[in-house]
Amino acid sequence: MNHSRRRFATIGAIALSAALALTACAAPGDGDGDGGDGGDELTQVKLQLQWLPQGQFAGYFAAQELGYFEDEGLDVEIIPSGGDIVPQDALANGDVDYAIAWVPKVLGSIEQGANLTDIAQIFQRSGTLQVSFADSGIDSVADFEGKKIGSWGFGNEWEIFAAMAAEGLDSSTVQIITQDFNMNAFLQGDIDAAQAMTYNEYAQLLETANPDTGELYQPDDFNVISYQDTVGAMLQDAIWADTERLESDDEYQDTTVKFLKAVIRGWVYAAENPEKASEITIGEGSGWGPSHELWMVNETNKLIWPSPNGIGVMDEAAWDATVAGALSAVNESGASPITEEPPASAWSNEWIQQALDELEGEGLDLTGENFEPIEVELTEGGN
Repeated sequence: MNHSRRRFATIGAIALSAALALTACAAPGDGDGDGGDGGDELTQVKLQLQWLPQGQFAGYFAAQELGYFEDEGLDVEIIPSGGDIVPQDALANGDVDYAIAWVPKVLGSIEQGANLTDIAQIFQRSGTLQVSFADSGIDSVADFEGKKIGSWGFGNEWEIFAAMAAEGLDSSTVQIITQDFNMNAFLQGDIDAAQAMTYNEYAQLLETANPDTGELYQPDDFNVISYQDTVGAMLQDAIWADTERLESDDEYQDTTVKFLKAVIRGWVYAAENPEKASEITIGEGSGWGPSHELWMVNETNKLIWPSPNGIGVMDEAAWDATVAGALSAVNESGASPITEEPPASAWSNEWIQQALDELEGEGLDLTGENFEPIEVELTEGGN
C-alpha cells in the first residue's frame, strides 16, 4: 500500500526522522497538520474502500498519487477490502476515518445502531445491470418470473428486489442463484440473467470469445436491464463519515473539508485524464489488464458526471427513492435492508458544499459540464 508522498520543508536529518516517527505512530485522525499552510507534519487519515484497487476508486488514487491530499495537509492511507472488511463497520468501530460504501448497505447498518453520515454522494446514478442472452426473452424485470436470477448478495442485491417489488414480483416467483463476482456461471448456462456492473462484469462479457463465432461477444448478443431505468435504482458509492465526530470534533470537521477538496480534485483529474488515471490505478495494485481498467475508469466517470449541483452533492429525490426502494425490497429470506426511515443525520451536503465553495475560482469543472466519455476498445481478457 503506497501512502501519499510527504513534502517536508528543508530541515535536518534528526528533525526529519522525528517527524516521520511521530507520523507513523499517530492514530486515525490524529495529527497537527496545518492544512497545507507550510507546516511539516501531516494529519493522518485512513480511507476504507469497499473493494480491491480498481477504476471504481480512481479518483482517490489520483488524489493520492498527484499530491492533492498532501496539498491539504493530509497523509491518507487507502485501505482495500476485497470482501474481508465491511467498510461501514470499520468506520463505525473507529478503525478508519472515512469509508466508501453503497447507500442501502449503510442504511441497514445505521438501523442496527451505526452512527454514520453520507458526506459526499460520489456516484450520482446506479451502475448495476442484469444481463441475459438476446434470445432469452428476458427484456425487463417483469420477465424474471420463473427464471434463475443471479445475485452476489452481501447487500448488492437490494436493487434487484426493489425492482421486483415494483413489478409485483416477490422472491418466491424467481430462483435466486448466488453468483460469484464474475460471469462464469452465466456463460455456462447456470444463470438466466446475471448481475453485472457497467464498469466491471459487463466488460468481462465483452472481453470473452463467443464459442460459436470465435470472435468477442458484442453488445447485440445480450439483453441489458439497467436498474437506473427502474424503480429499484439505488445510490451507490458514497463517502461516509462518523456522525458524532462531525458534530463535536472541530479538527475532524476541518479534516473532512480538506479531504473532500482533494477527492474532488482527484475525480476531476480522472474525468479529464482517464488514461492516466487508469495507469495510476494499475500502479496501486489493480489486477485488471489495461483495456479493462481503462473501461472501468471511463464507465465509473459516467456514474459521477455530470453532477449538475456539484460533484458529491446529494440529490434529495434520489435519496428518497433509495430509501423507498430499501423499504420495499424483500429478499429470498424475507429480510429487508431497513424497516423504517433513516434519521436526518444519515446524509448531509454541508461538508461537500463547503469543499466545493472553497474550490470555486480554481478553474475546475466541478459539475462535469464539459465531461465527455471516451471510446474504449476492449481486448480478449481485458489485456
